[in-house]
Amino acid sequence: MERVHLTESIYLSRIIQGTMGISLHNRTPQETLSFMKACVELGVTTFDTAEIYGNYSTEEAIGEALKLDPSFRSQIQLVTKTGINMASSVRPYAFSHYDTSRERIVAACHESLRKLNTTYIDVYLIHREDPLIDHQEVACTLIQLKQEGLIRSYGVSNFDPFKFEALHEATGYQLVTNQIEWNPLVTEHIDNGNFDVLQKHGVKPMIWSPLAQGRLFDLKDKETAPVAKVLHELATKYGVDPEVIAYAYLLRHPVHAMPISGSTKIERLKNAVKALEIKLEREDWYRIYLASGQKHLR
Repeated sequence: MERVHLTESIYLSRIIQGTMGISLHNRTPQETLSFMKACVELGVTTFDTAEIYGNYSTEEAIGEALKLDPSFRSQIQLVTKTGINMASSVRPYAFSHYDTSRERIVAACHESLRKLNTTYIDVYLIHREDPLIDHQEVACTLIQLKQEGLIRSYGVSNFDPFKFEALHEATGYQLVTNQIEWNPLVTEHIDNGNFDVLQKHGVKPMIWSPLAQGRLFDLKDKETAPVAKVLHELATKYGVDPEVIAYAYLLRHPVHAMPISGSTKIERLKNAVKALEIKLEREDWYRIYLASGQKHLR
């Protein structure tokens, strides 16, 4: 498995396993641990989560699994996020909103550490763009958490290039990633200059929803059928599953993206890993890029 160095001492597996669905399948801690170990056997050592996943329960599900084998923690990297106060049955918020205040970040970090049953978080992310963000306050808070050893590195999620630049500068250019949505149906971060800014700073993004929740392969959906057709044709050409081609499309870009596999099925993760062996020809990459009809070459 290829390793992606975010700093001299922090690295992630090129393919990341998402955990949003873990607590939704009512798995026992042993089943969760077994799943995580199966991921590691494939070389996928990085796990992405967030405090709000599973109605605030996913971090705890991971933590309960890690309690069964404390030594396993040293073999993996944990990514989690804060900044969203989601109205739910387990939180007192009247409606969902963002909160990147110093008090909220610090409290959330300590809660995540407790739930995950760990003494440190490898990569801590601000989950969403907060219109009330104080870049200096957030930067100082993240820097302090790192100095205290509670987090090893930090970054953002879903930030546009302007907001990324603002916080990146405030932290002394220490943001290690921007977790963003990208797939053949979503080109926002190519269009808005995010990929260019990330390449400029040598920051590698994590990619969520790389398969558009599976919609990429639906030949009956009018919106997705053109993309699905191309993916199926290229799958035949390269002798792999269409999912492999979808991941290879992301891996081909020089921004050096790290796709997050959201499925909790090992066979689906194997397709993501298989994509590391495929380098799409430039012409084939453009076939996928243009397939949705959203983009046109000038």
